[in-house]
Amino acid sequence: MRPAEPRRTPAPGVGAPSGLSALRAAVTRIGTTLDEDTTYAELTREAARQVGGAAAVLLSGHRGSSRYGAVVGNPALLPDAWWAAAGPRQAAGPADGGFAPPVTGLAGLAVRVPLAAAGRCYGVLVSARGEAPYTHEEAELLTLLAEHAAAHVRHAREHDAVTGIVGKLQRALLSQPGRPHPNLEVATRYLPVGQSALVGGDWCETVRLHFGRTLLVVGDVMGHGLEAAVDMAAYRSSLRYIASADLPPHRVLRQLDELAADEPDRRPATCLIAQVDPNRGQVTFASAGHLPPAVLDGQGRASLLAVPVGPPLGTGLGGYEPATCRLDPSQALVLFTDGLVERRGEDIDHSLRRLTEVDFRAALGLEDVLDTVLARLDARHAEDDVAVLAARLRQREQDRSAGAITAS
Repeated sequence: MRPAEPRRTPAPGVGAPSGLSALRAAVTRIGTTLDEDTTYAELTREAARQVGGAAAVLLSGHRGSSRYGAVVGNPALLPDAWWAAAGPRQAAGPADGGFAPPVTGLAGLAVRVPLAAAGRCYGVLVSARGEAPYTHEEAELLTLLAEHAAAHVRHAREHDAVTGIVGKLQRALLSQPGRPHPNLEVATRYLPVGQSALVGGDWCETVRLHFGRTLLVVGDVMGHGLEAAVDMAAYRSSLRYIASADLPPHRVLRQLDELAADEPDRRPATCLIAQVDPNRGQVTFASAGHLPPAVLDGQGRASLLAVPVGPPLGTGLGGYEPATCRLDPSQALVLFTDGLVERRGEDIDHSLRRLTEVDFRAALGLEDVLDTVLARLDARHAEDDVAVLAARLRQREQDRSAGAITAS
């Protein structure tokens, strides 16, 4: 009777998971983010955990060169990169169900597995150790881990591609306001909510009119993200077209409302229009569901202006009314969207009161005014997009006697 062969004891850390639950746990530790480099690091860390030795991902570099990345363990155990790059198609893969036999070299025993998903190879997983040869089960385990990682890398790249397209579209939608007449100084700021957005549904606009007048506009489309940005661009384009007819602000809102109501998919929006006439020293407002504007006096005190509020744009209800006030060159107008003041769980009247309590005495220019209001109201951490427009008449030597705005 032939004596039984002695059973080989695997090196520490070598071997496949003992059960389905352990295998499931190993797989869930790979692809925890949409970051490609993180996925590679999780893959090599898990490969080394399961079969021991060293693990790395071979990545294609500039002009076809290859390099090891996400190395775990002793890099001296890894074979030359040319070996891993020479035949990834011969490694384990779903097409043939086999795996590349362990190759003995100066670096020890090694196995290579392509990171393939949907017919595309993203790299090669290389595992190497100098102790025991790889078993068929171990190679199959590495194949499973590599397939799972490759699927996540594919998703990460698709996500990056879509994000890039969205970014390009957002940049196309993000246009600066027009130039006002030289007799009016204007400054604007826009802060989109979230870290990835470039533009949302909030917007500012200035339109030159005849006889030295300028139309100042702020608007806020319902919702966030790309869909709101697309509707914002539509409202903005319509406004420029309607404003070219030199209508009073309340009639501009009426036509905007009618156009939006005829498009069922257009999101509702609020809008505040101010027509500034420096020659007469006055400003005429009209509001479609928007928060009131603020005025800063020569002592840096802020107060709100009483403007009749009509329905939001897109309802088709109309009913917008104008309100005209005097404007003095020492004062500054501030038009803003609700993201500047509104806070979750806070009454809107209290939110607006916080704006009127801001001290603007140190704000000499309009940019200083915007810096002050954004900082004091912590707009960087707002829960909604923020758009702010500040305007001031340029001082005229021949006329310094204009009256002041009457504030509420």
